[in-house]
Amino acid sequence: MPSDPLPAAFPDRLLTGYRSFRESRFPTEQSRFRCLAESGQQPEVMIIGCCDSRVSPEVIFDAGPGEIFVVRNVANLIPPYQPDQLHHGTSAALEFAIVALRVKHVVVMGHGRCGGVHAALTNPDPLTSTDFIGRWVSLVKEDADRVRSDEAVAEAEKQTKLEHEVVRRSLKNLMTFPCVQTRTSRGNLKLHGAWFDVGLGELHVLDPETGDFGPYQG
Repeated sequence: MPSDPLPAAFPDRLLTGYRSFRESRFPTEQSRFRCLAESGQQPEVMIIGCCDSRVSPEVIFDAGPGEIFVVRNVANLIPPYQPDQLHHGTSAALEFAIVALRVKHVVVMGHGRCGGVHAALTNPDPLTSTDFIGRWVSLVKEDADRVRSDEAVAEAEKQTKLEHEVVRRSLKNLMTFPCVQTRTSRGNLKLHGAWFDVGLGELHVLDPETGDFGPYQG
């Protein structure tokens, strides 16, 4: 049996940030936090994004506490509905947001220079038989194979092409969930796709009519 891990000293960077939060932001939003604590959260938007440290949805959309329900994973992937009695963190978060919180919008947001997408594009086979990342990104193996072999797409553009395809794939997988099917058919839930350019700080939105991504022109 492995021994229990010894707790390490808490990171100084986090403690410094917490002190700043307590001294500056918390006093101005104390009433909001108190209201959220007493009445619970009621966000209207869920964002499924990548766990990449450069693409925090709360920062990108300038959101306050309680405004956005966020789940992040490698490459902002949504697996298909699979009630197999195993552990499904993203599916559990999705079910909670739709069934319990009754969000009105679900946004799948990809981003440029995504490491998970790069792994899917350049390493089609898992690193080992127990490789979590390889198994996870295999959800988009079909899309990665298609983009990799597409001679009409320049090599320099294939990463972005697959990042867009991953968002489309996740949106398709979303529709395999019964709770999503029910609420979208009733008009109570809307699905959206987005892609964020890290270097430019530019948001691209998926046009539901054309199926293409374009920069937001607000």
